[in-house]
Amino acid sequence: MKIYQLLTLFLMCATLPLSAQDLKIYVSDAENFSANSGTIIQYDIDGTNPQDFIVDELSWPQDIVFLPNTNEVIISNLNSGRITKYNAVDGTYINDFATVAGGPTRMKIGPDGLLYVIQWSTTDNKVLRYELDGTFVDEFTDIGVPRSIGIDWDAGGNLYISSFGSGTVTSFDTSGNSTGIFVDNSELSGPTNIYFDDDGNLQVFDWNDGDVEQYDSTGAYLDTFITDVSQVEGVDFLPNGNIILGHGNDLSVKEYLPDGTFVGELISSGLGGLDQPNAVILFDRSTLGLEENEKVTSQIVSPSVGTVFNLLEAAKNRFDTIQIFNTSGRLIDTLSPKKQQWSAFRVTEGTYLVVGMSQGRKTTQKIVVKK
Repeated sequence: MKIYQLLTLFLMCATLPLSAQDLKIYVSDAENFSANSGTIIQYDIDGTNPQDFIVDELSWPQDIVFLPNTNEVIISNLNSGRITKYNAVDGTYINDFATVAGGPTRMKIGPDGLLYVIQWSTTDNKVLRYELDGTFVDEFTDIGVPRSIGIDWDAGGNLYISSFGSGTVTSFDTSGNSTGIFVDNSELSGPTNIYFDDDGNLQVFDWNDGDVEQYDSTGAYLDTFITDVSQVEGVDFLPNGNIILGHGNDLSVKEYLPDGTFVGELISSGLGGLDQPNAVILFDRSTLGLEENEKVTSQIVSPSVGTVFNLLEAAKNRFDTIQIFNTSGRLIDTLSPKKQQWSAFRVTEGTYLVVGMSQGRKTTQKIVVKK
């Protein structure tokens, strides 16, 4: 198994350009679920070299969202009701991004470029929206979901929220109006994270039952996708498509093939003091620390809104590597400058960053995928 992991890692790194190899894994450690406790731990892409990245102003830390445009990272804290903001380069505390009465759990940047925040409370639990500078926008949903703990969108931009307490997933249309219970509690007893895969199926993590259940695009139950993942919480995807999941009971992060087959432990049990993984986030640190004159928007592709973006001839001649990131800093695609265009049909609608790199300098262009 270790030989397989090493081969997988070698192939994964061999296919990445040098500019994309500053990938790190960040895990929010809820430790003992107590107030004024928790750590954000940073690991190398192979799950080694643990470092305490953030330790200040945490209280049962939940989710991690990087804001590479401003070199910041925000953390939701359930027990304090605060979303705290830090320097994404060195992890130092800056200030509070927002205060959330219902106890913030998951956060995710939506198709409209706004930050969506869900809440744990049984009373204050509508989905909130914020500008990326922390300005409150609105209560997006018409109803609340108690004990909200998982959030994602389907390809049509409809929103889905899981409830740990009721064991259900509720759906909302693109305007935030409830369309009812999408997944009932017949197979679930404590769902946490949810995500839609490339086939449009919904994967739902069951913290209490220790598995990942799979549903089709209509909410019909398909089967158990992954088993033996006690206290499963936190998910992201390696560049080779493999899935990494937090295992609370094992104090570890484990790796799976895209079909759910177990590969092995990526972050071994308790490494770096890991006690209770909550969020598991892969982030490319090469998108941080840019000088202001390198952040100026410049045309790399045209148009700036649509589904097919043509690489401009000037950009092909200027850049060695062109990459596409979502607004959370996740690498979506890497383009050869020889390529003529980038098709966005396989990604959800929303805002993306096109980053051109040459001799250590970077230029970014914001684009909007609109189908």
